[in-house]
Amino acid sequence: MSVTRRITFRLYPTTAQEKKLMTWKRLHCYLYNACVEHRRTSYQKEGKSVNYFDQQNALPAFKECWHEYKELGSHALQATVKRVDYAFTRFFKLKSGYPRFKANRRYKGWTYPCKAGWKACSSGKNGYLKLTNLGNIKMRGQARDWGTPKTCTILFKQGKWYASITVSCIPSRIQTDKGAIGLDFGTISAVADSNGDVIDNPRFIKQAQEKINRLAKKSRRKRPPNYRKRIKASRRWKKAKLAVSKIQAKVARQRQNWQHQVATQIVSRNSLVATEKLNLKGMTRKARKGSKKKKQKTGLNRSLLDVGIGNLKSLIQYKVTEAGGFYIEVPTKKLKPSQTCPNCGHQKKKTLSERVHSCEKCLYTCDRDVAAAMVMLQYARGQELSSSDVESPSSTSCGSMRQLGALKRQKLFPNL
Repeated sequence: MSVTRRITFRLYPTTAQEKKLMTWKRLHCYLYNACVEHRRTSYQKEGKSVNYFDQQNALPAFKECWHEYKELGSHALQATVKRVDYAFTRFFKLKSGYPRFKANRRYKGWTYPCKAGWKACSSGKNGYLKLTNLGNIKMRGQARDWGTPKTCTILFKQGKWYASITVSCIPSRIQTDKGAIGLDFGTISAVADSNGDVIDNPRFIKQAQEKINRLAKKSRRKRPPNYRKRIKASRRWKKAKLAVSKIQAKVARQRQNWQHQVATQIVSRNSLVATEKLNLKGMTRKARKGSKKKKQKTGLNRSLLDVGIGNLKSLIQYKVTEAGGFYIEVPTKKLKPSQTCPNCGHQKKKTLSERVHSCEKCLYTCDRDVAAAMVMLQYARGQELSSSDVESPSSTSCGSMRQLGALKRQKLFPNL
């Protein structure tokens, strides 16, 4: 079974190539802002809604007026326009705020949605990236599985260039064992399973917080930017901020590496994984204005984000489904695993400070998180499993370029 995987390579452009890449990034940023302004003014002044096809059809005339956009490639420009459409679609579905203009310093890059305009000359390990009107760029990186390249995204982060390439490949993951496990996620212990094992929270942010505080104290003595008053940041302020961002990037890499190791360890031993449905966006929401427990809520949010529960769950899901196993999310509100006894099923409400489960009916005692994991596993084993119950990781429902092509064909040929 062929699947789509994303591999990120580090790019090493020459001085001339880097200068041109920065120019292209700036032009894509200007196009993004122009599309946002076009939609906003058309609705406010004329009461007319502009969709993706209207802005896509205006690109040829746009390039005739602005000749510097001709060398960027039509497909890459269409992907930037689609990015604006994606942002507005999320807004109308109440998933995000109203799209805003992006500053050039915050705009990360652009995408080639098909094979036009680029070519990855690699067998999965190192190689070079060929871009039209730019030439060959040396790249370094290694893929677990390599196949047919589909899309390419050029990214600029912390002074470095990256190529994020999606490939259609056949995964080479080993088969899982026949075990079954329930998982409960938390902050004190990152993962507690139904076998009684507990994986501690690595607390990468806490380990790096002392260095970040020291550098942040230095940056407060420098001149920060004030864009409303048109005051530029000093070079020393930029240098201090860059040092902080490097530490934060290292923490993110450490967390991602730890998550992959934990997910692989769980999947290699179990073919059935049961977890709980969590509203992570609500759990990590900021404290309300005037709340007396604002600091406590901030610390809780930091601990939740340090574990990265959402990404860890998605890694476990795609790894176990890729290996032919089953992944089930238990309805938390219906089952109430933290309040239920795994031995007799008796329910009793507990406070967050009660870390040990002690049933007053059957006198069964164990760790609270382990008890919740056992309840989830019991619920999952009682369900009838089939291949249709397993949800494979997919893109958002706001519309991809492939879905957009199908919609365009439907409009051109309505009888098909």
